Parts: sequence; structure tokens; C-alpha cells
Amino acid sequence: MSTDAFTPQRQAALRSEDPSAARAAAARRRARRPIGKYLLNTLAMLVTLFWIFPIYWMFLISVRPLTNAYSQHPSFLPKPFSLSNYSDVVNDPQFWNSLKNSAVVVFSAVVVAVVVGFLAAVAIARFRFRARRAMIVMVMIVQMIPLGSVIVPLYFIYTKIGLNENLLGLVIAYLALTLPFCVWTLRGFVAGVPVELEEAAMVDGCSRFGAFFRVILPLVVPGLVSTAIYTLIQGWNEFQLTNFMINQNDHFTVSLYLNNFLGVNRQIQYGDVMATAILMALPVVILFMLVQRKVASGLTAGAVKG
Repeated sequence: MSTDAFTPQRQAALRSEDPSAARAAAARRRARRPIGKYLLNTLAMLVTLFWIFPIYWMFLISVRPLTNAYSQHPSFLPKPFSLSNYSDVVNDPQFWNSLKNSAVVVFSAVVVAVVVGFLAAVAIARFRFRARRAMIVMVMIVQMIPLGSVIVPLYFIYTKIGLNENLLGLVIAYLALTLPFCVWTLRGFVAGVPVELEEAAMVDGCSRFGAFFRVILPLVVPGLVSTAIYTLIQGWNEFQLTNFMINQNDHFTVSLYLNNFLGVNRQIQYGDVMATAILMALPVVILFMLVQRKVASGLTAGAVKG
């Protein structure tokens, strides 16, 4: 607070002012602040409702019979309430087989992509070698290539080498899709760790690998977690590539199982579709809630360099 308010000249000026005018000005200042605050809170609530309403509508359709989904007078309350759609999905063995395939393929791809991407990010961020900048530019270019432009060539290559209709081929395809993202993201996290910390550990007797595991790795764990979560979401929701490579029901992922509800007569079972979509999203939501602190700290890691 400024000391000008306590000087004799300032106090005399305050005493010479009209008390009613001073009170009115103070009231206007007090009234101006809550209005702005209320406007911001109202805007935040509207944005929140805008994002939540589609999820709520999915839930409403999933707990209603199919006849209510085609009603011309929709209700915003879950009446009548029924879990028959969830029962149909849960009691379908194909759903659990598709869920298992998605879990195996996505988690395998995420583990390999994060490990390989982290090692590549350390090499790019810490070492100086020939074609280093060319490699960084290559990673950026690969990220900018549209997925649709590589699906057909990848399909022909997989058909020739026998990896089509194979979960191993799907893992390799997911690696090609997610590895550039992991390298580019983790490079920023590794570059945010001061080199002086690693050098100090080596001065104290640590080897290069010892400094790597004792200094760099613990500081980059939040970045690893956040990168793994976003890579998992990208692979879990992937449909376009999987739809070209997988046609057998035994190798279906959850996204293909969800697409399978499109019937021969083009009549979509909306209740089963919404129930499957909610069950499909639950594992990712639960995992995200368990590691949300690591994800939040990973998003801000490297923002301030000490």
C-alpha cells in the first residue's frame, strides 16, 4: 500500500472531500467488482454445461429403451430408467474380447512408444551429433502427415508381409502413429532439466547411466505420465487405421465393436451404442483420475527454468 494516503496533505484532501460523494464512489467500486465476477462465473458455467451436455445426453439414451430414443418429444430426465442396454453389451462375449484386444494393443504400443521415445528424446536433448537438427525436423514433418495418406500404402505393405489381420501389426501401426508425438513431447521435458544437475551427479561419482537414472528419470516422471496418458487416449480412440487393417471379429477393438452396431438396414441401436461408448470411456477416465496430479504437474514442467 502506498504511503501517500497517510501524508498530511492527503489526509487534508480527504477531509475536504464531500463525505456523500466519497461514499458513493466507494459503493460504485464495490458494485463494479461483483458484477465482473458474476459475469465470469456465469460464462464458466455456460461453457461447462456446453461440454457436459453431450455426455449427459449419451447417458440418457443409454438408460432408456430404444423406442424412447426416437421420440419426438425428448425428456431431459432419465424416465423411464432401464439398464437393458448395458445388460446387452456386458453379456455379449464379443464386447469383452474387443476390450481385451484394445487393452493389449494400446498398452503395448504405449509402453514401447514411451520407452523408445524417451530414449530418443534424451539423445536429441542432451547429445550433439550429426543430423541432429535433421532428425528434429523429420519428427515434426512426420507429425504433420495426415493419417489418411498412409493408410493405403500401409495396408498393401501389411498384406505382402503377412501382418494384416494381426494384432502385432496393429501394435506396429500404432507405434508409427504415436512415436513421433512421444519423441517431440518428451524432448521438451528432458530439455527442461538443467544439465548442471547431471554434471554435478557425475562429479559426485555417478556414471552417465547413474546420473540418467538418479537425476533425469525422477524429474521427468510427470512428463512421462502425461505423455503416456495422451498417447493412450490417441490409440484407444483410433478407428480409421484399425478399420482398414482388421476385418475379423476375433481381432476387433472396442472402436470397431462400437461401429458394428450399424445394422444391415442402416438402423442404429442408439441405446447399445451409447452404453458401449460410456463403457469404452470408463477405463480411460478412471486411469486419468488416478494420475491426474502427475498429468497436471507434467503439463507445467519446464515452464519455469531455475
